[in-house]
Amino acid sequence: MTTAPRPAVHGPIHQLGPEWVAGADGVRFRHAARVILLDANDRVLLLHGCDVDQRERSWWFTVGGGIEPGESPRAAAVRELFEETGVSIDSADLVGPVFARSALFDFFRETCRQEEVFFLGRYQGSAGADAFSRAGWTQIEVDTIDELRWWDLDDLAAAQEEVFPDRLAELVHGLLAGWDGVTRRLEG
Repeated sequence: MTTAPRPAVHGPIHQLGPEWVAGADGVRFRHAARVILLDANDRVLLLHGCDVDQRERSWWFTVGGGIEPGESPRAAAVRELFEETGVSIDSADLVGPVFARSALFDFFRETCRQEEVFFLGRYQGSAGADAFSRAGWTQIEVDTIDELRWWDLDDLAAAQEEVFPDRLAELVHGLLAGWDGVTRRLEG
């Protein structure tokens, strides 16, 4: 997908969604499910985004988002993949969770904590950028995400911009021969 112009933003126009609740320490918190989606060439699909309050800082990250009440992490991963890309995948075709992490970050001028699980999936369709849809994007996603891109793992390892989770290319390389059934805990 090509870069889309971001609207001018003056002051905070967004609030975090209702799935974000204050923890005992006052930090906003949610559970999330993410998908490391690989194509036939072992390239990984990532989103590129920024914070509307810190546009000078941008990063690449895996597809995914909050787990809704009563939803399993696997079902959330399938739903988020469809909402953010238009790609439909059967939950039985996801592998994992292969990784888990607790991420602490700033977004919309707030400190947030997200407990994440990562699933591995294979994309079976046409890998062209025009194959993806933004139809399921929330307004926050429209305002903060400007690109979907397939990354060759060597190019991803050499990227100068932040990538989440850290060392993603190395982590994916470790999964290419197959998953051993152990959910590995990642730092930050």
